[in-house]
Amino acid sequence: MADDPDTITVDPDVYARDPQIPDDWISETFSIGSSVYRGLMENGRRYQTLSNKGYIIPSDEQMFDSYEAGHLVALVLDSDRANPLFQSPIGDNPKHVLDLGTGKGTWAIDVADLFPEATIRGVDLFPPPVTWTPPNCLLEVDNALEEWTWREQFDLVHMRIMIGSFDPKEWDQVYTRVYENLRPGGWIEQLEACPSIECDDNSLPEDSILRSWGPNMLACGEAAGRKCDTLDTMSSAIRDIGFVEVHDKSYKWPIGTWPRDQKYKEAGSLNFQHWMDGMEGWCMWLLTKHGSPKPWTKNEVIVYVAKIRAELKNPSYHIYQRARRVWARKPYHSEVMKTPDSMPDWERTPEPDI
Repeated sequence: MADDPDTITVDPDVYARDPQIPDDWISETFSIGSSVYRGLMENGRRYQTLSNKGYIIPSDEQMFDSYEAGHLVALVLDSDRANPLFQSPIGDNPKHVLDLGTGKGTWAIDVADLFPEATIRGVDLFPPPVTWTPPNCLLEVDNALEEWTWREQFDLVHMRIMIGSFDPKEWDQVYTRVYENLRPGGWIEQLEACPSIECDDNSLPEDSILRSWGPNMLACGEAAGRKCDTLDTMSSAIRDIGFVEVHDKSYKWPIGTWPRDQKYKEAGSLNFQHWMDGMEGWCMWLLTKHGSPKPWTKNEVIVYVAKIRAELKNPSYHIYQRARRVWARKPYHSEVMKTPDSMPDWERTPEPDI
């Protein structure tokens, strides 16, 4: 019998796993300037150059490997569903789906395979590192904060692991753009994971360096003006924009193979790789720009990450991170109770009679 989702049972016989994920970042999908592909090199990591502001997370092979592992964690923990990719009830025949912050593009490609008659767009600030996509999957380089120029209205707009991407005002701007570009009755869905490492059974010592990770990331995000608490704020932010039927599902993502249940064990193995590949990229920009009591050096970050990695490998630490999935619907025009003066221009035009 599977574990209670709120209590993950520990496996006394823990094994190690080190999955190998292939590297490949040269994309044949785009025809854009080589400077976008090269990106900005800083502290040995490559960052996007499309946006004119510093971006917290690098866009390089190691980061793309982390994205891939995180994608698989999400799939494993919803593997009891016929469709583990998303939970929004968009039916069997969607026409247009948008994946914001597509990263490596894997989610968009999987959805394109699932719905071969639909057009799936994956968008990010850096070219997704793939050499082939299904004919109905379009991977594009664009900035979600700029004007959206897609003509079609979407059935679903999906986002995942976007913490630290925007400040609160920008998040409202993104959610508003999503609302405006969904068809009436269309859905938004967002999955986020908390940076803090947690433990329920006191197996993690109080003086463990792992306990410093979350507070460090949250404090640096706050100092950078891009809070890393999106997991706890996205539900209310989405509701405030005007979405209805707001659903919320919480998860525990184990780190390591300590759980007894096979599903959690597999997810923990993948999430361990997610962390091993992702940690340096998650913290390098934040700590070298906003570390306390003063910005850290690159070498200080490298030493810190090495210590974190060493403790993550300890199988006696029964640790996890919280994750949350939120999905919500744009109301139909008949549900929107607004006066004409308060309605945006895009919403004032009456629907044509069909």
